[in-house]
Amino acid sequence: MVSDVNLILFEEHERGVPLPKRDPRAVHLLKVLHKTMGDYFDAGVLGGKRGVGCIKRVNSDGSIEVSLDLREEPPPRLLVRLAVGFPRPIQIRRLLRDMANMGVEAIDLMGTELGEKSYRDTTLLTNGGARDALIEGAVQARDTLLPVLAVYPSLGAWLAARPWHSVSRLIAADNIRPVGIFSRLTSKTRTVVIAVGSERGWSEQERERLESAGFTRLSLGDRALRTETACVVAVALATQG
Repeated sequence: MVSDVNLILFEEHERGVPLPKRDPRAVHLLKVLHKTMGDYFDAGVLGGKRGVGCIKRVNSDGSIEVSLDLREEPPPRLLVRLAVGFPRPIQIRRLLRDMANMGVEAIDLMGTELGEKSYRDTTLLTNGGARDALIEGAVQARDTLLPVLAVYPSLGAWLAARPWHSVSRLIAADNIRPVGIFSRLTSKTRTVVIAVGSERGWSEQERERLESAGFTRLSLGDRALRTETACVVAVALATQG
């Protein structure tokens, strides 16, 4: 059976329910992949297993009925929790998509002292856009699991909440006053928590808070990177092996 590039993802409550004609997944199956009745496609249920789906019927109203045979576990997660100062809204979408594509465990968005406060008002977090971006990244990775997404008003609030395991390795990206550089930080047994500042980086007070909380400040190199680029580089360096 020839594999399609991406998974067609369903919610658990959608099992047995026809996909409407204008549903993007129905359009993708019929118009892009040119599937017809009896054809198979790669499928999965969000939060569950993946496998194959089959188009059982194309109804007169254009909706399609599918059956799912899902027996395969999703790919393993990266043992990474990423916290990042709110970037521009357009960057948030790309960031969420790319982190879901890479398979990180969790993403924490937080306000920072040098970050633009208006970025926190993005409607992506309330209109479903954030979840859509996470799903887009998961679909491309042939994954059914989404990173846990949380929002904190400030770095201080995030550090106080400590949403990570006590045995996690704590790293803060800092190109201004680092004590070392990112290298092979791979850990098969504990999560790496990576904090990335806003476009302007960390304030001196935030550096002190991170240090007091046990974070090691490491440089990503000599270049100033876009926020979402810095996140991808940091996760990649921390998990290579």
